[in-house]
Formats: sequence, C-alpha cells, structure tokens
Amino acid sequence: MTTAVSPSAGAARRRRLRTAGATALMILVALLWASPILLLLGTALRSGADFLAHGPLSWPQSLTWANFRDAWSTGDFGTAFTNSALLTLVKVPLGVVLSSLLAYALAKLRLPFRRGIMFLVLLGLTMPIFIAVVPLFTMLRSVHLTDNLWGLLAPYLAFGLPFQVLILESFFRKVPEDLVNAARIDGAGSLRIFLRIVLPMSLPALVTVAILDVAATWNELLMALVLLSSPENRTVPLGLLNFQGQFSSNLTGLSAGVLITIAPILLIYACLQRWIVGGLTAGAIKE
Repeated sequence: MTTAVSPSAGAARRRRLRTAGATALMILVALLWASPILLLLGTALRSGADFLAHGPLSWPQSLTWANFRDAWSTGDFGTAFTNSALLTLVKVPLGVVLSSLLAYALAKLRLPFRRGIMFLVLLGLTMPIFIAVVPLFTMLRSVHLTDNLWGLLAPYLAFGLPFQVLILESFFRKVPEDLVNAARIDGAGSLRIFLRIVLPMSLPALVTVAILDVAATWNELLMALVLLSSPENRTVPLGLLNFQGQFSSNLTGLSAGVLITIAPILLIYACLQRWIVGGLTAGAIKE
C-alpha cells in the first residue's frame, strides 16, 4: 500500500531543492570570486623556493609570515602609506564637497544651460586618462608641481568629479520638491536648503561616493608614476614597483605587498558595503 504525497508537501520539497541548488550555486560563485585573493594569500604565505619548485597552484609545503615583514621594508610602505593617507584625507573630502555642490546645482537650481553643463560633466567620463598624462605633466612642470605629492591633487579631483556628480545628481533629484519649496517659502536660501535638507537626506549617496573615491585615490598608479619620482614622495601603488627587478621578480614578496596595500580598502568595503549598495541603487529607482 503506497502513501500519497500531498501537493503541498511536494511543493515544499521542490522549494527546498531549489533553495539548496541556489545555495550551492552561490557558494560556487563566491569561491570563484574569492579565488584570486585565496591564490594571492597562498603565494604570500610560502617561501620563494617552495613557489619556484611547485608552482602557484600547489598546496604550500610550509607557511611563513616572513614575506610580509620583508615586503614592508622592500616596498618602503611606511613612507608610502603616510603619503597615500595624507593625499586621501585631503582629496576625498574636497572632492565630495565640490561634486555635491555641482550636483545640487544641476539637480535643484534653475541654471541656464543646465543640460549643456551636465553633458560636459558626462563627457568627462569618456576621456581616457592616458591622453591627458603628457599635457598634465607639462602643465605641472611649468608651475613646479612635478615630483610633489600635492601636484596630484588637482588631476585627481578633475578625473574624479564626473562619476561623483553623476551619482549625486541622480540622488539629489529624488529629494522631494515640496520640501525644497516649503523651505524657500520660509525664507531659506539655496545654500541653507543644501546644508539642512538635501545633504542629510542624501547621506547614503555621500558615503558611497566617499568610499569609492577612497579606493580610486588609494589605488591610482599611472599619474603617480608619471608625476612622482623621489622615493620620499611615492604612494602605495608605487611601492609595489620595488618588487620588480631588471631580470627577476620577487613574486612571493609582491603577493605579500599587494595584500598589505589592499587590506585597508577591503576592510572599508567589508564594514560599509551596505552603504555602497544602497547609495548606488537608490538614485536609480524612480518613485
């Protein structure tokens, strides 16, 4: 005698199977996504002889932390971290302030030629940094700002503004016009509306822009490589170049150095990832 399976029990079983399959697929995708970091960590924790003898995909014969100690001194990361931190602490707040002011003007003020200004801002997203390196070097050299850490500030701001304005302008447009109009009726000026209404309501977007700008500033290589030459002015990405010799490369030390340089950014992303997702998606939803 067989027992009939109710339709509800069959549906619940199918849901469990689908959930298990989706979970397994997500775990597989997560492992694939994390595989470069895991491979980098495995290379950084093995000796150079073990790496050369068995290759990067083999299991380490023994683990060592000496690569991280040697990488810190080889890359001169004490100086590089200080330079990158100073540049980031100045550039990121200044970039967020400038981009938020421009985005507010484009989103909420009745400016003449507003569409043309927005078009120019978006045009900045299409300009490759490579074609601007030589003119930038020539201009900064004429004002004696090459091989100067603060000579990077203006180019970083210029290339960072278009993307920041694009995010913030779409977010500021979501601020209800009724609130803005009510504030104007009460006598508030544009600056007060910006500071007291728009900015507090746009905190997720501001945090998102700041986090992405920190990552971009911290990891930028090309302009720093062209404009900086003295070891005392080098930023974190330039410190990684010390692991590349004329005839050989210290791959285990380089892996340790890469992990050292990306650790602050990974920590920021891990702690504030919900702000990034919320800030990037909120401006894209039309209510």
